[in-house]
Amino acid sequence: MIIRRRLTVGVGILLATLTAGLGSVLPAAADETPTKASPKVELVLDVSGSMRTRDIDGQSRMTAAKQAFNEVLDAVPEQVQLGIRTLGADYPGDDRKVGCKDTKQLYPVGPLDRTEAKTAVATLAPTGWTPIGPALLGAADDLEGGDSTRRIVLISDGEDTCGPLDPCEVARDIAARGIHLVIDTLGLVPNAKIRQQLTCIAEATGGTYTAVQHTDELSGRVKQLVDRAAEPVVTPVATEGAGSCTDAPQLKPGLYTDREKFAEHRWYRVDVLPGQELRASVSVFADRAVNNDYGMLLRAVTVHGREIVRGAESGTGRTDAISSGLRYPKPDEDTDGDVKPAAETVCLQVSNSFSAPASVKTAPGMPVELTVDLVDAPDAAADPAAFGLGRGWWLLGVLVLTGLIAGLLTGWISRWRFAVWRTH
Repeated sequence: MIIRRRLTVGVGILLATLTAGLGSVLPAAADETPTKASPKVELVLDVSGSMRTRDIDGQSRMTAAKQAFNEVLDAVPEQVQLGIRTLGADYPGDDRKVGCKDTKQLYPVGPLDRTEAKTAVATLAPTGWTPIGPALLGAADDLEGGDSTRRIVLISDGEDTCGPLDPCEVARDIAARGIHLVIDTLGLVPNAKIRQQLTCIAEATGGTYTAVQHTDELSGRVKQLVDRAAEPVVTPVATEGAGSCTDAPQLKPGLYTDREKFAEHRWYRVDVLPGQELRASVSVFADRAVNNDYGMLLRAVTVHGREIVRGAESGTGRTDAISSGLRYPKPDEDTDGDVKPAAETVCLQVSNSFSAPASVKTAPGMPVELTVDLVDAPDAAADPAAFGLGRGWWLLGVLVLTGLIAGLLTGWISRWRFAVWRTH
């Protein structure tokens, strides 16, 4: 009995020791697991007096912004820490010094309480000045700390009224801090001076400018920018297209940036293996005043100049970006296991038909963003691209044959009806 009791006590002590040891080791291992920092976003809303203007879908700019904010707050991803800052929300007087300090954080950056944030937005009323520069500095301070992605989304309907503090210079200073903070701007008024200032702010930090004139456009764009903060950051690679396919740079799958002058053609090369599908898209950003009629073309051709497939887009009104894309699936080839299939060199042509008044500078060219991707081609695709329609003479041949058959059938039916009419 004594031996058994000692054995039981010994086993108990051993188990207790092991349990304590595991308890101290497991938490340490868990602590060592790297966790990705939550992205931070701050929405900066202009609440100046001009936001009373009723020119967005029959309602005031402030009402449209509140409605858009409610939709955005409902759709914020769980991993995003979001805050809200206002400018011009509190001081209605004429004292410039006081009005130019009128910016405050309405909702702190952190885990989102949707009800609390909506309640805070509901209290806003158009009031005072437009201190964009001080608001950007405050937002940058709100987002300090950590190594997560950080983004400011500025929504405004006017120029900064608090010079000489230039908001464009403020944005450049923020970019110079090296904190990887991006500022995106949205303009509610299609005014050239407002657009120029907001574009300069965005470009200083690698952000984007968007002109919005409808509530759904505003909410959709802000949602997109908030979602983008939660996505992995892809750094575009600078490249320079050539004047011909022969001299074009060789591109691999990725995101590329370039600049293209008005009515210019630029060429790039991509190698596509049998069994792969080339997917390419391009966006040209009108970063200056341009004429209303415009278009762009993305074309894939062989090295001998035969067109494979094309994508085109055009418009007749004000635009800030125009995009087009294409797909080219290359069928798989039956080859011996030891034979490596040869790649086909596909030449991508990017062209635009933008024009501008004589007073507008053409250099440097407009920003171009080109995306190239290679994926597995469809085995039995049902879309026209997989069967070659839209490539070179295929589409023309199909259209001619269809027209011929339709003409014959129409003529035969007409003659038959005429014969029946004469008989009766």
